[in-house]
Amino acid sequence: MIGSFETASLIGRCLIISCSVFFSFESKAQTDSSSVSSAHYQITTQPDSSADIWDVYYRFINKKGHRSAEQVQAGFHPSIFPELAYALQTGFAVGLNANISFTSLNPEQNISVITTTPQYTQYHQVIIPVVTNLWTRDNRYNIIGDWRYYQYSADNFGLGGESPANVDDRLLYSYLRIYQSVLQQVAPNFSVGIGYALDYHWNIQEENNTPQLNDDFQRYGSSDHTISSGLTFSMQYTNRRNLNNPQNGFYGNILFRPNLRLLGSDHNWQSLLVDLRKYVPLSSDARHILAFWSMSWLSFGQNAPYLDLPSTGWDTYSNMGRGYTQGRFRGQKLLYFETEYRTAILRNGLIGGVVFANVQTYSDWPGNRFGQLLPAAGVGLRIKVNKHSNLNFACDYAFGIGGSQGLFLNLGEVF
Repeated sequence: MIGSFETASLIGRCLIISCSVFFSFESKAQTDSSSVSSAHYQITTQPDSSADIWDVYYRFINKKGHRSAEQVQAGFHPSIFPELAYALQTGFAVGLNANISFTSLNPEQNISVITTTPQYTQYHQVIIPVVTNLWTRDNRYNIIGDWRYYQYSADNFGLGGESPANVDDRLLYSYLRIYQSVLQQVAPNFSVGIGYALDYHWNIQEENNTPQLNDDFQRYGSSDHTISSGLTFSMQYTNRRNLNNPQNGFYGNILFRPNLRLLGSDHNWQSLLVDLRKYVPLSSDARHILAFWSMSWLSFGQNAPYLDLPSTGWDTYSNMGRGYTQGRFRGQKLLYFETEYRTAILRNGLIGGVVFANVQTYSDWPGNRFGQLLPAAGVGLRIKVNKHSNLNFACDYAFGIGGSQGLFLNLGEVF
């Protein structure tokens, strides 16, 4: 439930940072992932003024150790460590946090990233996500995947932007997600593609002790299992080279998904997702960046399954709507906007900070008109985990309306 947990937040923050310092590792750079010859892209060996927790480890912990001479290092850069985490929807959790990045000497080559954060939580949830964003040489193909297996439970607040916060209603279910698509570049930075998407929920149960406050799950059309299965059609423009920590550029993606009975879906229904992001450097050294994120997530046709409706924190990386617990708001249509100011606190980039604000709005149900604006804002700390892939550990605290507040953690920038 939403509330204050300053002591838990402090403990979780300190433990996660400690795990990062002691357990993060970085392999020696392998051959350029795009097989680009060093004859085409010069390798620099000038002194490196940047720092990450690997440098901290060798300077203060393993003083007899050795780190190879600094240079532009292309190839395989893993950052993997055990974690003790905290989130509003999971309570405390133990697990693994992994980011595997593949970089290139070619400055026009997009970085490929694989992330996974398997966890077992205080509320006996099992969470196993694997998200991939892979680019072939010269960005010719983009292979995108989002595979998840959950044994999950989550607070259920009902539909629309005016759903009450003081409900005692919980949904328990198992969940399998398989999203896989391939896009081909047809013009510089512009790709189109096709894919498949499956959302399968089973063993769905509701434990509702306050039906007088919220009975939307039953009224909308409850079921003990649901299947949404359909093709996806995507158009994407991006000159954002590093998904982990964009320094400049633009990312835009339009994804249309028709779910069809022919492919096993319970109903014929459609969704449209428009995801736009812009990064504006405010200084030549990228120490100050202003970032913008806009998302429109709309469902059409016959009623989409309740758990497949647009909802807070159910985007690809579960980052949308800092300030609210996952699933706090839900509706057939969602509009979202966020802006964030990012800055380096230390000159070597080891420590940074952010200030952010967001707003979301949902369509009402059973009507279809957008309701009130739901704002949130917060501040955060950034710790450089891997300077070669420019990967940060993000630790944010955010406040929403109605007393909603909480700690939000992420490996990589939120967007």
